[in-house]
Amino acid sequence: MSTFQDYVDTFDNESGYLNWAAFGPLSPSVREEVFADADLLGSGRPSSLSLVAERIGQAQELVAELLGGDADDVTLQPSSTHGLMHALFGLSGAVIASTAEFPSVSLTLERASTASDRAIIPRWITPDDGRVTADAVIAALDDEVVALAVSHVDFRTGYRTDLAALREAIGPDRLLILDAVQSFGVIDVDYSAADVVVGHGYKWLRAGRGSAFAWFSPRARERISPVLSGITGTTATGLFVDELPAPAPSARAFTVSQPDTLAAGRLAIGVRDVRDAGVAAIEQRLAEHVDTVIEIADRHGIEVRSPRDRVERAGIVALAPEEPARLAAALANAGLVVTARGSSVRIAPHAGTDAATFALLDEALHAFGNEMFTSA
Repeated sequence: MSTFQDYVDTFDNESGYLNWAAFGPLSPSVREEVFADADLLGSGRPSSLSLVAERIGQAQELVAELLGGDADDVTLQPSSTHGLMHALFGLSGAVIASTAEFPSVSLTLERASTASDRAIIPRWITPDDGRVTADAVIAALDDEVVALAVSHVDFRTGYRTDLAALREAIGPDRLLILDAVQSFGVIDVDYSAADVVVGHGYKWLRAGRGSAFAWFSPRARERISPVLSGITGTTATGLFVDELPAPAPSARAFTVSQPDTLAAGRLAIGVRDVRDAGVAAIEQRLAEHVDTVIEIADRHGIEVRSPRDRVERAGIVALAPEEPARLAAALANAGLVVTARGSSVRIAPHAGTDAATFALLDEALHAFGNEMFTSA
């Protein structure tokens, strides 16, 4: 894969898929990697096992390249929630988070508080529309606050937080813990404002479940205790018995066991593909597709709850129809895959979404509007 168009051409799923914020169908290159690595593991030869194990380091290097960090600071995780657990369980003090956060953040913070006998104290905020802004954070700050935990992109509305503004708001002495599941690989941003960044490859990277990572900056490692450090997170270089070695001084301390090498391979290929295509180019095309979805919704009189300014959004468009269940059913009947929750219907295209999919959406909303008018 050498050009952006090559990347776009790999989107070989059927027209009608608008659910990338929930799950990304595996790319052809990821599928090829799975089969190739599985064949190697099927041999049982030490040389084959070692070859597949190299995917771990490859994934760390590629993730670090996109983050602008060091590979040694990247850990591979079974899920982004696991990465957040390593970060939040190791803190002491008050941690700001929105009540509207995805449970990977909010529930993990609450569980960490319970497990620590309230040494970790959630400082809940409920900003307007669930949008975590600098002003909302500043209003909750005091000397007890040690960190802010936030999703880079709100999973419901697609609102993208301003990382630089959040860093300025909390100052240099507090940690910024970032869930980048809905932005990594599709939003070209400077992650250096954050101290911990977690992500997962099963959505926009098209790498499947189990392909998560967590990056811990040197400052984060100084302030977060490796509470969940396991057999791979120690100072030992091999198998140890009759001793209990200390946690490693590196980010490796925030690991429990050996990574799944098949998952590491999928993550490596998924990240490599977006790197080669260019994250900035992907973001540009995705922004154009989001514009298209908003324009279609506007034309058919469907309320849009997502930001319209490109700098405040990513790949999610939240629709708020008067009858969300009926609209969700109409879209499904038209062959469109979306996410419907409560009063919202979430549309999430990708850079490779084809024109036929947008035509299907346009036709479905047109038919839905006419049906409502006729039945009235």
